[in-house]
Amino acid sequence: MSALQSAYPEPEHNCTLCPRLHDFLQTWRIAEPSWHNAPVAPFSPIGGLDKTRLLIVGLAPGVRGANRTGRPFTGDYAGELLYATLKEFGFAQGTFEARPDDSLQLRETAIVNAVRCVPPQNKPVGQEINTCRRFFAPLLQDLPDLHAVVTLGSIAHQSTVRALGGKVARHPFGHNRHTDIGNLRIFSSYHCSRYNTNTGVLTTAMFQDVFRAVRAYLDSL
Repeated sequence: MSALQSAYPEPEHNCTLCPRLHDFLQTWRIAEPSWHNAPVAPFSPIGGLDKTRLLIVGLAPGVRGANRTGRPFTGDYAGELLYATLKEFGFAQGTFEARPDDSLQLRETAIVNAVRCVPPQNKPVGQEINTCRRFFAPLLQDLPDLHAVVTLGSIAHQSTVRALGGKVARHPFGHNRHTDIGNLRIFSSYHCSRYNTNTGVLTTAMFQDVFRAVRAYLDSL
């Protein structure tokens, strides 16, 4: 095992730590055998995870998104807004075509889900979130150049705070809010889901405001 793999552990392809999620994946492996249908690894920047200055945290793979394609926020609507915004502020380059072999590349940015396996109804339970934190926390704690984290949605935000040893009550979620834990600045945002954008909970301008603040912060360091 390499030092990189040791520092950033990954769940096994057939991970059984969360029985409910494992069983749900098994049903999709039968229904759609050509899909990824396994834990989804982080999307790493050019040069690898050690080049990460910004980490973006989602909740879990979508059934027909990352669970199908094997890349976070790839294959469903949420990725369209996310990757367009990342390109707008210099965190990505290339063309996003909603498939893992497109030309999109991340620049000093990595994307990960707090829960690596797709949950039924897009809702992991607390025990599953806690169990998967063993794979999530090392990214927050050990990436050498990490300075900023964007949390997409309240559950991803809370898991991030807990992974850093913070108390959720002292670091509450709120759109376009930020809080500091240790050497990291945590920026929180409503999730870029189709539901949130269709209902007006999140607009493109609101989402861009978050990453504009992140860009300004990183450029100031």
